[in-house]
Amino acid sequence: MEEPGPLKRALIDAAAGAISGGISRTVTSPLDVIKIRFQVQLEPTSSWAVLRKEMYGSSKYTGMMQATKDILREEGLPGFWRGNVPALLMVMPYTSIQFTVLHKFKTFVSGSSKAEDHIHLSPYLSYLSGALAGCAATVGSYPFDLLRTILASQGEPKVYTTMRSAFVDIVRSRGFRGLYAGLAPTLVEIIPYAGLQFGTYDTFKRWTLRLNRLRSSNQGSKLTSESLSSFQLFVCGLASGTCAKAVCHPLDVVKKRFQIIGLPRDPKYGARVEHHAYNGMFDALRRILVTEGWSGLYKGIVPSVIKAAPAGAVTFVAYEYTSEWLESHLT
Repeated sequence: MEEPGPLKRALIDAAAGAISGGISRTVTSPLDVIKIRFQVQLEPTSSWAVLRKEMYGSSKYTGMMQATKDILREEGLPGFWRGNVPALLMVMPYTSIQFTVLHKFKTFVSGSSKAEDHIHLSPYLSYLSGALAGCAATVGSYPFDLLRTILASQGEPKVYTTMRSAFVDIVRSRGFRGLYAGLAPTLVEIIPYAGLQFGTYDTFKRWTLRLNRLRSSNQGSKLTSESLSSFQLFVCGLASGTCAKAVCHPLDVVKKRFQIIGLPRDPKYGARVEHHAYNGMFDALRRILVTEGWSGLYKGIVPSVIKAAPAGAVTFVAYEYTSEWLESHLT
């Protein structure tokens, strides 16, 4: 097959990234909504924290199943896709930029634009390329991430009925800088997160290729030594998404707190994050640790990991197959 030129290659990466991101986001939206509800809840859910006298009142959400039942009862099935439109507007350009930058960087350091040559890059370069791609994608799509968080966390009755009303109110009350609230902890989070996600994905692919070669030589398997099945790609994506999310979750909690500062949602959803509640990212980490305990930094970790694993798997599999299909039809 003829290798596509630089412009066509970039278009293929961008389109495949956008499509894979859109599919993954829509499939995992319910878990994302549940995760956000936990992350923006100031009230502690652990028994240790509840015993503390200076703690907030009782929690709205205390467990994943209870949160699922409450959202379904109070908001119906659409509640699990609340904020999905801005989420798609965020994740589609995000994954588009991410995979484009990722491929460009790997092409630069490897001297080849062929994906099969990129798998042989050193682990350090795999991690570095993922981190750079994640940073570029975050800056380019961040306002939609903020709008998604606000719409997903507000509950009933709604503070904002549309994405436009949320956008206008944020700009009016906080200025255009308000659209980038929480960007600093996001960038601090995305460097290890994207680095781990893409780095471990490449590592798992290398290990699986070695296993395939071993099986092919020892057992005469029909699976070629340089190919991965869709199931193997899915497992590699599953493992990489789980590793990355488990390590970086506390910074995601901090990011969400900054994003909903001043949101006047109904009191039944818990205490409000007031303006100037945190004096920077490290102060936020300290305050959450002091008032909510270590468990406060891991609020929403269960739905987050459950979501991150299939989300990573679906994204990588959809990207690999979409990219291959586009390349075969455009070259």
